[in-house]
Amino acid sequence: MSSYNIKIKDSCTCSLRVHVTEHEEISMKQIKIGTCVPGPVAEEWLKGFVGKGFETFSLNFHMSLEGTDLDKLALSTEQILAGTDSKITTLGYYCNPIQYPEHRKTLEKVICTAEKFGATHVSTFAGAWEGKPVESAYEEFGKVFRELADLAEEKGVKLGIENCLMDGTWEHATCNIGFNPKAWEAMFEEVKNDNFGLEWEPTHQMVQLIDPVTELRKWCKKIVHIHGKDATIDWDAVRHSGISGAVPFVWHRMPGFGDTNWRDIISILRSNGYEDDICIEGYHDPVYSGELEMTGQLHALNYLKWCRGGDFTPTPWAK
Repeated sequence: MSSYNIKIKDSCTCSLRVHVTEHEEISMKQIKIGTCVPGPVAEEWLKGFVGKGFETFSLNFHMSLEGTDLDKLALSTEQILAGTDSKITTLGYYCNPIQYPEHRKTLEKVICTAEKFGATHVSTFAGAWEGKPVESAYEEFGKVFRELADLAEEKGVKLGIENCLMDGTWEHATCNIGFNPKAWEAMFEEVKNDNFGLEWEPTHQMVQLIDPVTELRKWCKKIVHIHGKDATIDWDAVRHSGISGAVPFVWHRMPGFGDTNWRDIISILRSNGYEDDICIEGYHDPVYSGELEMTGQLHALNYLKWCRGGDFTPTPWAK
């Protein structure tokens, strides 16, 4: 057995050991690095990203498709990406399919349309009873997502729940109960489909002061997609003012500018057989936004490619 000491940069001062044994299969398939694109402006943004080294794309919608014709968008994005090695892997429709039947119906449409984009993943929120405790939604979550996971399985799609709080708390959820590992345990008891899992992002763990690397190690086999977004925590602010919101203590950052060591994340992903992509989620970084957005995106892209070890090169003598 080989042991590697991994120290998390966020000054949690905790270190952990990643154990990789000779019997633990290391994925030899390249983990692709891409970026997230807002669905309503997908055509404009894709044209800006093409040719800059992004290997995959996730097209994301929030609460509404905003009048987007998915069939037409699938055709136009196919034309934009024609002749490139880039592809759309994921459609995101982040909604509350527990509270709102119309959200559920739209999510079903997104799942059924994914194949037209060549996408193999659909991401969403777990939903919630707005303003009520997380646990109150478990039963309805099971009813809704067993059907959605079955539909996704029928369409050859993996269905992932993003781990975002959306400003909710355990006692007063907003639109997503799937933000905390305690809820994940209940969710995976309710829905046991192999194609159902998490769309994981370290930021959403860090804003709860949860060590993302520890949780990644535990839940890696349930992860179907990764958002490449990081965070910076002001630990002095936490020590002096807590996390009530009186003083800001955390900022969302692009990978390479935050506290997380993505070499550790990708090593854990590889050692657990993860073969899907990591899509950078930009347009949240307080520094690299506006005119600096593309600069930040390209830095994050190159940083994540470096963290994965660069380009995959087959070992001639490996069997």
